[in-house]
Amino acid sequence: MEELTQNFELERIKNLLNVTFHGGAWHGPSILENLKDIRPKDAGNRQKNIHTIAELVYHITTWRIFALKKIQGDTDFAIETEKQNWGNLKEIDAFEWETLQMELTLSHDELMSGLNDKDDAFLSEIVPGAEYDFYTLLHGIIHHDLYHSGQIAILKKNAAKSSKFDDEDDFGSFRNDSYFEDEY
Repeated sequence: MEELTQNFELERIKNLLNVTFHGGAWHGPSILENLKDIRPKDAGNRQKNIHTIAELVYHITTWRIFALKKIQGDTDFAIETEKQNWGNLKEIDAFEWETLQMELTLSHDELMSGLNDKDDAFLSEIVPGAEYDFYTLLHGIIHHDLYHSGQIAILKKNAAKSSKFDDEDDFGSFRNDSYFEDEY
């Protein structure tokens, strides 16, 4: 008789990964929902001295690739530099923005595929080259996605506010006026 493997917890984690990424979560917009309708110039816009939306997308992708490499057994794969972690993104045009979003989606699809042949016992295995298990890593990816998705939502909202007058030259001088800045 064939032994049945248990996948209840792993299936729940995969569901959380998917709703956090694609949508349908109780908390609100997913990563893809937050990225919808962001223009390339807004994706590359640096507000004050914080990461851009494009950098956040690169960063989320990087950590999905990290998780996938660890699932594949790669002990040596590491993210050690700022460039590896956040990219070296300068000007974001339509092609670059589309490419970043496609790479993000591909990294999600590959991560999910990498989990297809795993079972609940896998979750207790130690991540190669780390001191934590796959349960912790996968929940970390979910938390990481939610955290950065929230940042993207705020940056998107601020970009919409700052671009209200983009097409109205008469109001251009008011954009930098402190009167229009929100205090957070």
